[in-house]
Amino acid sequence: MNLTTATNAANAALATISAESSVLSRNIAGINNGGSFSRKIANIATTASGSVALTSITNAQNKALFESVLGATSSSASQSAILAGLTTLQSAMGDTDSTNSPSSEISALTSAVQTYEASPSDASLAASVVTAADSLATTLNNASATVQQLREQTDSQMASSVSQINSLLSQFQTVNSQIVSATAMGNDVTDLEDTRNTVLTQLSQQIGISTTTGANGDMSIYTDSGVTLFQGGRARSVTFQPTSTYTPATTGNAVYIDGVAVTGTSATMPIQSGALAGLGNLRDTIAVTYQTQLDQVAQGLISSFAETDPSGSGTTLAGLFTNAGSTAVPSATSNTGLAGAISVNAAVDPSQGGNATLLRDGINFTYNTTGAASYSTQLQQLLTNLSSSQTFNSAGQIGTSNSVSGYAGASASWLNGQLQSATSESSYQSTLLSNSTTALSNATGVNLDDEMSQMLDLENSYSASSKLLTTINQMFADLTNAINPTAV
Repeated sequence: MNLTTATNAANAALATISAESSVLSRNIAGINNGGSFSRKIANIATTASGSVALTSITNAQNKALFESVLGATSSSASQSAILAGLTTLQSAMGDTDSTNSPSSEISALTSAVQTYEASPSDASLAASVVTAADSLATTLNNASATVQQLREQTDSQMASSVSQINSLLSQFQTVNSQIVSATAMGNDVTDLEDTRNTVLTQLSQQIGISTTTGANGDMSIYTDSGVTLFQGGRARSVTFQPTSTYTPATTGNAVYIDGVAVTGTSATMPIQSGALAGLGNLRDTIAVTYQTQLDQVAQGLISSFAETDPSGSGTTLAGLFTNAGSTAVPSATSNTGLAGAISVNAAVDPSQGGNATLLRDGINFTYNTTGAASYSTQLQQLLTNLSSSQTFNSAGQIGTSNSVSGYAGASASWLNGQLQSATSESSYQSTLLSNSTTALSNATGVNLDDEMSQMLDLENSYSASSKLLTTINQMFADLTNAINPTAV
């Protein structure tokens, strides 16, 4: 090796060390950026002349771990949305022992009827039955209203989620385009990739996603159900028409991606995770199922207290409880919204000018034909009805045969079970997300000790290269002096 070649090699080494030091400095500074920063790797190669040079800068990557983080983020967000909704319902409804639960109110009404049946001549006890019935009807009315308010809030949250998804896709489109352009020009794209990964992580909170990346750095995004969200440099349109007011008969609108329904009962490719999926499940399945249970309880109560014509005509009319004043007895398969409409029959409600003792004697028909104060046959029949099995709609998902009190208890247990399951799953997904994030950080994040150790190595290499240049300069001086002593 001649002195010129040696000089060029030493200078190249110093330039490369300087570039590597710059990358290390970026890594050390990036520690303060948290999980959004990936460790930068300086890729060094030997040139044709035998010197070394920095050829590129890349991010430390682990695609499997990053996809695991995206999946865990989506699953955790979905469970969090469901848990929040179930917590709201549970707080409003309570369990079987809570005084504000339909199950507890039915028990109180049954006790009131039993007490009145033991002393049928006591008008104050008849009034107590009406009071208990009114409290139960109000509880069901409020429960139904709570369910629909939850659906309205959830619908609004879905609209916000869709808005965030579209905003994030727009941000993704911008940074993805910059990466493709910079890659084509051979520029450093590592910071842009960090930004893109941050957008992907935020997007996965709203909707479950998977990605693929082309050789030119262009990335495509798909939902966890396979619908294209971003491809060919273009974000797909995510649309949703909010519904401001909900009734039990209201069906919430679906979320569409390029015209494909991804939420709701009509979804052809339903998404499985992300806050949007959890909200859709809460609005369209969990809340609807619980509303069905409430409506079935209301129907069971109207049926239990219904009166049948003693003459044998077969006519059956609503008794203590009615559907907004109607004398018709709803069927188990057609009573949507009944929990919100059930009320105490005005004929027996003293506050509405009614007579509570008609519970004993008959509201629509005359059972106590002699007017005996001790007559209790009809009250005994009501107690029998309350404890007898009825047929309930299978849409309630808690069985089709039970007493009304048993069904109400099963409904409370179902809600409590849903809450416990969501709590457990949410905790699991949160732990999984934490572990996945830690694993990714360990694989692609910056370790200060490692960076400082590499910095020391570079300092030693820099010193060696500097010493080599000094030696070469001295050799050049000695050579010049030997050739031309007068030049010194």
